[in-house]
This record gives sequence, C-alpha cells and structure tokens, in this order.
Amino acid sequence: QVQLVESGGGLVQAGDSARLSCGASGRTLSSYTMGWFRQAPGKEREFVAAISWSGNTVYADSVKGRITISRDNAKNTMYLQMNSLKPEDTAIYYCAAAMSGTYNYWGRGTQVTVSS
Repeated sequence: QVQLVESGGGLVQAGDSARLSCGASGRTLSSYTMGWFRQAPGKEREFVAAISWSGNTVYADSVKGRITISRDNAKNTMYLQMNSLKPEDTAIYYCAAAMSGTYNYWGRGTQVTVSS
C-alpha cells in the first residue's frame, strides 16, 4: 500500500516563500507522474503542478513563474517550492501519484496559510 505524506505547510506572510515535501512509502514511485493539488476554503480542488517520471513539468497558469515542482527519486520524495506567495495561495495542498493518467494515490494534505 502506497502512503504519501505532505509536510512543510504553515503560516507565512505574503511575499514569503515555502517549500512543501511529499514523502512516499510502500512503493518506489520513480515511474509515476507526481502532482500537487490544492483546495481553498469553499472551492473545488484544483491542479497546481505535475512532474513526470522523466522530469517533464506542467503548471497551472495561476502559479506559473512562482512555483517549481521537483522530485528526488532516490529519496522517493517530491517537492513544491513556492515563492512570492499571495493570500489567494491559501489552501490545503495535496500530493498525488499517477499511473497511466489516473491519480491513484493521495496524501492527506498540508495547510498553507498566507497572511496579507
């Protein structure tokens, strides 16, 4: 059974940076596409960024230029570096792992709160 655990969330001020981590256990995820999603209060969960097994990345337009997704397959860990944070980035951030286009595994999320 795969388990994904997010860490690195918390309370930051607008303009600050934060780095989220997603550690995986139970299976090596080097061949999976990994992604970050977020859900703000009262809103639907939305896609943030994804990285393929080969390192190709894709970002939501709302975060492009401010957020960088990366992975360390040797550590079975994925990261999300967030810069120039805005209050609208406040959300619970979830990591997920996908095989064949479907996100099969999800973490429980980590809260990021950006104060203005």
